[in-house]
Amino acid sequence: MHPIKESSSGLVFTVRRQKAELIPPAKPTPSETKFLSDIDDQEGLRFQIPVINFYRKDSNCSMGAHDDPVKVIKKAIAETLVFYYPFAGRLREGNGRKLMVDCTGEGVMFVEADADVTLEDFGNELQPPFPCLEELLYDVPGSVGVLNSPLILIQVTRLRCGGFIFALKLNHTMSDAAGLVQFMTAIGEMARGASEPSTLPVWCRELLKARNPPRVTCTHREYDEVPDTKGTIIPLDDMVHKSFFFGPSEVSALRRFVPPHLRKCSTFELLTSVLWRCRTISLKPDPEEEVRVLCIVNARSRFNPPLPNGFYGNAFAFPVAVTTAEKLCKNPLGYALELVKKAKSDVTEEYMKSVADLMVMKGRPHFTVVRTYLVSDVTRAGFGEVDFGWGKAVYGGPAKGGVGAIPGVASFYIPFRNKNGENGIVVPVCLPAFAMEIFVKELDSMLKGGDPLVNTNYAIIKPAL
Repeated sequence: MHPIKESSSGLVFTVRRQKAELIPPAKPTPSETKFLSDIDDQEGLRFQIPVINFYRKDSNCSMGAHDDPVKVIKKAIAETLVFYYPFAGRLREGNGRKLMVDCTGEGVMFVEADADVTLEDFGNELQPPFPCLEELLYDVPGSVGVLNSPLILIQVTRLRCGGFIFALKLNHTMSDAAGLVQFMTAIGEMARGASEPSTLPVWCRELLKARNPPRVTCTHREYDEVPDTKGTIIPLDDMVHKSFFFGPSEVSALRRFVPPHLRKCSTFELLTSVLWRCRTISLKPDPEEEVRVLCIVNARSRFNPPLPNGFYGNAFAFPVAVTTAEKLCKNPLGYALELVKKAKSDVTEEYMKSVADLMVMKGRPHFTVVRTYLVSDVTRAGFGEVDFGWGKAVYGGPAKGGVGAIPGVASFYIPFRNKNGENGIVVPVCLPAFAMEIFVKELDSMLKGGDPLVNTNYAIIKPAL
């Protein structure tokens, strides 16, 4: 398969939604205030992250042919919220922009819907960008705020074929991908008849609380204050979304550019270096300007002892690689690869404590977005494994690339099987139209591969922005 896929063919369909409703916990839950951690409430996580799972009508599943996914999932959400009751509350902001959950038990927002479309109509390769996404994950008025709004919105859309779509928006300050999958897995277990989740939720946000007094002990260039003097934050009009597939043959084609001493680099490190470089070439920054890539690193195992099993808060860092546009684009790939490997290795328990302290000392800043690319690997997060009784998802994961408090900056690495049965990674990329054209050419030339050593001829063009 050619690795570059246009957005889904102009598929258009109608979605009939019922009136949105709140689903409270099935039993009374504690009424209390719970503080988020100082990693949770940073500015860069104050947005809603969209996730979408597609399910087939499965004749071998544990549900009967007449079971309605809407009814089954609604009941399971209410039962799961008894254990995850903070999700049924609302965020408030206190002194120093500190966020806390007011556990009111009001509930999560739920939308029931039907679409006059079948799973097959979406094509044989389900990947972002999805057609009519705003219909499958509707922005219910009053549900999109960070404060005083529902923390989760779930829409279940029945399809004409008997399959269904489970789509969700989560206030990112509450959980990261690992925490969200834990919650979704619990809903699945309750839907299949469990009396409690197999992994019980653990709050313990104080484990990622700033020290007293706070002291920044590591370098955190991911939070540099960089003025956008040349208007290089990506313009939101004229944005193009495309997904790129990297299977075994694409990855081995790119590995030809890796120098011998870095041969053991991971696929994540390789793809991140390639995409960062191609993206920078496509956006044409000034040669002397700094560019950066932020790699999301799950820090759960970097603690001693590790964070408790069942912890569902944000437990990741944004370590950063920084260089100039000219150095990144004119050096061979090994240069970018070294920078990415070094950034990933920066994350330790001390690094996480230092980030928490920085948040308190600097007013919870947003990570740098000027000339920044952010990558998040969810290949092992387990979105596609979530089973509500109809088997595993045909596709499960982020609903689109480019999401965030500042759109257009982020890409996800999503596990994917193409129509030839090859397992690989699909990466949604969001760029202005002029840049996407260059990006596709750059990536294609690496995949089709001339001499991997002849790799230093990229001219930097003055910005067109």
